[in-house]
Amino acid sequence: MTRIPEDVRDIIEKSIYLPMTMTVLNKDISVIEQSPFKLKQPYLHLVEESLKLVQKDLYQIKVQLKKQKIQVSKVKSDEAFTLYSFLYEGFEEQHNYFNPRIRNRVAELMEGYLFKASHTSINNG
Repeated sequence: MTRIPEDVRDIIEKSIYLPMTMTVLNKDISVIEQSPFKLKQPYLHLVEESLKLVQKDLYQIKVQLKKQKIQVSKVKSDEAFTLYSFLYEGFEEQHNYFNPRIRNRVAELMEGYLFKASHTSINNG
């Protein structure tokens, strides 16, 4: 049974998923730059705008973690699971995350950020 409220757990999980989302987007930028696309700029712009949105959200998450004195650390990882430790209000909890679930969640977040970035770009362009 967890002592961490759901809203706090959402913040904690975003602190796990958003850096992974940034990593994937950064790798995608490298791939796009080296790709044979005739027009790379629209793809680069979309991914770069998405990355800016992720960075902004991650900054806010880090502010909230610091404000609430929450610590999140990766304990260990194998092919199937990643174990994280959460320190919240003097209590430590460890939670195991199924790696395919992490990957799926990062993919969902990427879709959301790409969608947001594309609509921001269209509305401003």
